[in-house]
Amino acid sequence: MTTKTYSAKAGDVPAKWVLIDADGLVLGRTAALIATRIRGKHRPQYTPHINCGDRVVVINADKVRLTGNKRTAKTYYRHTGYPGGVKGITAEAVLAGAHPERVVEKAVERMVPRNPLGRQQMGNLRVYAGPEHPHTAQKPETLDVAALHPKNTPRR
Repeated sequence: MTTKTYSAKAGDVPAKWVLIDADGLVLGRTAALIATRIRGKHRPQYTPHINCGDRVVVINADKVRLTGNKRTAKTYYRHTGYPGGVKGITAEAVLAGAHPERVVEKAVERMVPRNPLGRQQMGNLRVYAGPEHPHTAQKPETLDVAALHPKNTPRR
């Protein structure tokens, strides 16, 4: 007897909306959990070539915690396109700047494949610096990341 391998179709997997409050959570652990959710790897119907992940809304991204001395030592580099045009900014400066949610976005983006499917999955992530978000109509279910593991919130 032969068994067939299940492969999800594009419309087979309904996307849920998930709300994560990043206040006091460790950045890397939270980003890994978010990347797993938006890729759909937490589902039994996971299919690598289909976007079967959830829509994730992250609030309070400006209050995310970085362990050790990463807040001052972690540097995000970019290139201007000109010779010698490498510029860097620390995580502390990004969190204190106008767009602190970019720290969470970059952490998740670097855990998702760098291909068209990965870019489509990154479209399922919405990150907001404060506690307000415009997705209440979608009725997102709250995911308590701090309760999943003690290391998700660092000791003070």
